[in-house]
Amino acid sequence: MKKITFIVCALVCGIQFVYAQRLVSDLKIYYKMELPAEQAQMDAMLNNSHLVQYVRGNMSRIDMNFNVVNYIYISNARTKTMLIMIDNHGDKYMIRTNKKEFEKELEEYRKIQFVDQPEEKEIAGYKCRKAIGIMSDGSKFEVFYTVDIAPENKLYNRRFVNLKGFPLEFEIPAKNNAKIKVLATSLEIGPVPASIFDTPSGYKEISQEELKKLRG
Repeated sequence: MKKITFIVCALVCGIQFVYAQRLVSDLKIYYKMELPAEQAQMDAMLNNSHLVQYVRGNMSRIDMNFNVVNYIYISNARTKTMLIMIDNHGDKYMIRTNKKEFEKELEEYRKIQFVDQPEEKEIAGYKCRKAIGIMSDGSKFEVFYTVDIAPENKLYNRRFVNLKGFPLEFEIPAKNNAKIKVLATSLEIGPVPASIFDTPSGYKEISQEELKKLRG
């Protein structure tokens, strides 16, 4: 009898462990972006930049606002397609990424290895662990993630497809080998309007090759 009780207890404890991470279908996260001190002085217009991540079912959207240049990424995890929109001083361009291109880029992101570190801290009310992301070219970036929540959509941000939790602080590359810190300030779990994922109007559709020419 004692043996049976122990087994039942172990099973219950195991179930509690499995369900400790909350899977969510809809969420919105607001991040502030902190520039390195030296870059903040050179690019004063980039101060108060921010990033917003939306997730609703198979759909996800990332808005990156650098004040002078804004980017919107709308992706569909079911069809594995993405729209990229760029607003550069009012010049608006849109690039479509098809399934083949999406999966090719996804393969590169799958090569990122995340190595856990001992450091922990609380961000936006969630306990987070530190990890170092190591890319295929050997470059590295820091990330703090929580294991308390996880989107059902595993491709909400392909950069973190191998991460064991949800990122609430991370680094993205900037000019002159600098890195921008992206730090969550609020996280809302709940319905996200479907209209968030509608294709914005007023953008001229161009190819990747045309975008490269525009960038010089």
